[in-house]
Amino acid sequence: MRPGLYGAMLRGFFRRCPRCGTGAMFTRFVTVNSACPSCGLELHHQRADDAPPYFTILIVGHIVVPLLLMLEQRAAPPTWVHMVVWLPVILLLSLWLLPRIKGALIGLQWHAGMHGFGGHPD
Repeated sequence: MRPGLYGAMLRGFFRRCPRCGTGAMFTRFVTVNSACPSCGLELHHQRADDAPPYFTILIVGHIVVPLLLMLEQRAAPPTWVHMVVWLPVILLLSLWLLPRIKGALIGLQWHAGMHGFGGHPD
């Protein structure tokens, strides 16, 4: 049974094939498999390009900036405290989100039949 839009995106978020949900989508950190090792779905059609970093920056910024401002208003710590706290948070959150967002976007592309996933060229 073909998953719905949210199912395909959720499977991609968990870095699994959007069709079967069991095969790994990535060979490395964000290097997409040419095909699903489980069901054989060709994944080389994907064109996530610059969207995953953009959405990662957008989400991380919307999480970190309000927290940073709350800390500044309540405690007014020195600048070095902000550096020690927020640089690792930004780095780790970005590294955690980037492959998941890319996977979700590939799931969206597969469900919508974009970029060759629908069996026809763009």
